[in-house]
Amino acid sequence: MAKIFQVTARAGMTRVVEPVARGLLRAGVSPNVVTVAGTVGVLVGALGLGARGELVAGALIVTVFALTDLLDGTMARMSGGSTRFGAFLDSSMDRIADSAVFGAVAYWLATEGDHSGVAAALLCLAAGGLVSYVKARAEGLGMTCDVGIAERTERLLIVGVGGLLTGLGVDWALEVALWLLAAVSLFTVGQRMVHVYRQAQRVGQE
Repeated sequence: MAKIFQVTARAGMTRVVEPVARGLLRAGVSPNVVTVAGTVGVLVGALGLGARGELVAGALIVTVFALTDLLDGTMARMSGGSTRFGAFLDSSMDRIADSAVFGAVAYWLATEGDHSGVAAALLCLAAGGLVSYVKARAEGLGMTCDVGIAERTERLLIVGVGGLLTGLGVDWALEVALWLLAAVSLFTVGQRMVHVYRQAQRVGQE
């Protein structure tokens, strides 16, 4: 099944990102520095703004810095491929950033007395971690798991749009986005488990 953020859109973004990536590499900036800087930016947007209810500014900052995932990946490819530590760092920083985003959302919704929204945010946090874990575990066992309707970019875009619309006055948008995100995240977990199961079955038949 196609991802929400289609491959063509990703390719278009990559064409925009490539000149920036080249410029940073020429300036001596490493992909790892960009990875850490992107995470710091997400933390500022989520914890410094989103958790205080400044949803428009928080959503915009989180979205901009979350897209550094494309930038550091492009830089790594241009410089000869990601190192093992670079891949480890990128994955670790992603988990930190995701925890900050959904933790901040849950905190703000709790201060607003929105218990349903808090439940959705916590479910998104748990499901997002599970999406990543299933892929990492499968790859650790020598299988592929690059499938799913909603990977990290899609998940952050959904919550970002919800936060932005709520900040602009559409009060129900964030909660709807969170429940939608929880659903597609759990569906993605199911997709990945089925994908790995089928691979395991084929291996068992050989």
